[in-house]
Amino acid sequence: MSKIKLLLDVVSDLRALADSVQAVADAIASNGPHEITKPEQPKPEKQSEEKQLTLEEVRAVLAEKSHDGFTAEVRALLEKYGASKLSQIDPSKYAALLADAEGLK
Repeated sequence: MSKIKLLLDVVSDLRALADSVQAVADAIASNGPHEITKPEQPKPEKQSEEKQLTLEEVRAVLAEKSHDGFTAEVRALLEKYGASKLSQIDPSKYAALLADAEGLK
């Protein structure tokens, strides 16, 4: 097939696509005027002065405490926050959990 024939086929396909897009636009427009609303922007959460702690950061501190011989105390802290394992604890409680863990000596 020659290059010109291929180009003509592409032009034909583009015209068909343009006609289809126009038909869709006309169908949408014929449904009547609708109020166009902007999607709500999620409000940025107020960041406390401290950055949000991650599961990995908390896990590292608790693993170090456990390695230092405070395994039972670490388990007690997890239970204090209503969980049998760290991944079950609400991330909003990570700062308090770390504060308690730092108190282990």
